[in-house]
Amino acid sequence: MSSPVVAPPATLSTRQRVIAAHGTFGLFVAFGGEGVRNLAGWPAYVTIVSAYTLATLVVLAMARPKVSRRELPKALIAYLVLALVSVAWSNYQGATLLTYLGTFMCTVVGLYVALMLTWQQVLTRLANALKWIIGLSLAFELWVSLFIRDMVLPISGGVYVGEEPPLLAYWSRNLLFEGGKIQGILGNSNLLSICALFAIIVVGIQLAIGSVRGRWGWLWMALSIAAFLLTRSSTIIVAAIIAALALLAVVIARRASARGRTTLYASAAVIVAGVIASVFLFTDQLLAILGKSEDLTGRTEFWSRVIHRAAERPWFGWGYSSPWIPGQLPLDDPLIRHDVVQLHAHNAWLDVWLQLGILGVVIFAAIVASLLWRSWFTAVDRPRFDLRTDRPYSALSLLPLLITVVLLVQSLAESRILIESGWVLVVLLVLKTKQERTIIEDEAP
Repeated sequence: MSSPVVAPPATLSTRQRVIAAHGTFGLFVAFGGEGVRNLAGWPAYVTIVSAYTLATLVVLAMARPKVSRRELPKALIAYLVLALVSVAWSNYQGATLLTYLGTFMCTVVGLYVALMLTWQQVLTRLANALKWIIGLSLAFELWVSLFIRDMVLPISGGVYVGEEPPLLAYWSRNLLFEGGKIQGILGNSNLLSICALFAIIVVGIQLAIGSVRGRWGWLWMALSIAAFLLTRSSTIIVAAIIAALALLAVVIARRASARGRTTLYASAAVIVAGVIASVFLFTDQLLAILGKSEDLTGRTEFWSRVIHRAAERPWFGWGYSSPWIPGQLPLDDPLIRHDVVQLHAHNAWLDVWLQLGILGVVIFAAIVASLLWRSWFTAVDRPRFDLRTDRPYSALSLLPLLITVVLLVQSLAESRILIESGWVLVVLLVLKTKQERTIIEDEAP
C-alpha cells in the first residue's frame, strides 16, 4: 500500500502564523505546566499564564468569532456556572475562587483553539505542542543520566511531609539507562505517558492524511512510542488498549450497513458487560498483570475517604476546587501517598461529586456523553455538507473520538480531565464538535 502523498504546505499570512503560534504556545503550557513550574517556579508560571490569558482575550475580542446559539455548549456553560456559584456554600471560598480562575484560563485556551483554528490546524498545533513535550522530556532525561547522574529536585519544590523529599517529589530519578519509569520535564511518568499516547494518535493521523513529511513523521512516532514505553503508566496502557478497540469499532462501523451497525452496538454492549464482569471476578489477576497492588496503589483508600466525605453533602458538594489547594482541602486530613500530599481524588467523577455534588456529576456526565456521541458519529459517518453521500472518510475525523476515549479512561484513575490540558481538551472538543460536525481536511492552495 503506497504512503499518502504529502500536499505542498499552504502559504500562511503573518496574521495566520501568529494565530497558529499563539495556539501552539497555549497548548504547550497546558500540557507542560508542570514542566514550566519545575523549571521556573510558581511566580514565573503565574506571570506567563496570566499574560497569555489577557493576550488571548484581546485577540478573541478583536477577531469576534461567530458562535450561534445552537452551537453553545449548554452543559459546559452550566458546569462553569455551577462551579462559580458554589462559592456561596463552599467550605473553602478562597480555594474555590483561586482554582476557578485557573479553570477560566484553561477555558480561554480551549475557546481560542476551537474558534480560531480549523480541524487540521488543531491537529497540527496539538502535534507541535506534544512534540515539544516529548522532545524536551527525552533530552532532559538524557542530560540528567549523562551529566548529572543523580536524582534532580524541581525548583518549585513540592507538597510533602517530613524533612527529606520523598521519591515522588523528584523532578527526575535518573532512570533512563536503567529502564525505569522516566518522568521527563513534567516530573510525572503518568502525565508524560498520556502526552506520549496523544502524540502517537496525532502523529499517526498526520501520517495517514499526509500532512507531515514521512521521515519526520515516523521519527516523531518512534520518539513518542519510546516515551510511552519508558513511562509504562498502567492507566494509560489501559487507555491505549481501549482507544485501539474504539478505532477497530470505527473501522467496522464504517463498513457496516445500518443493520450491521445495530449488531455492532449490541455486540459492544455485551463486550462491555463482559469486561466489567471480568474486572470484578478477576481483579487480583488483572492488577498483577498491570503491576498494581490490590489497593490500586492506595487509590481504594483515597476513594473510600472521598466517598464518605461527599456523602455528607451529597447534592451540591463542598465547593469547587480543582485542584485542591494545600491548607484548604475538602477533607479534614490530607490524602498522603509515599509522604506526598495528594491534591485530587484520583478519580474525576468522585472529585466532581465531592466538589459539586450529584448535580455537578449529572452535568459533567452530560458534557461527556454529548461529546462522546458527537465524536462517535463524526468518526463513523461520511462527510456530509451537501447532497453528495459518497465522500471518502478521513483519518482526521478520528481525532475527537480517540482523544475523548483516552481522557475518559484516565478520568477513572486521575482527575486531570478537570484541570490544565484535560480541561482545555474538553472545552476545545465540546465546542469544536458542536460547531463542525463534519471534519474535512484543509485544501492545499
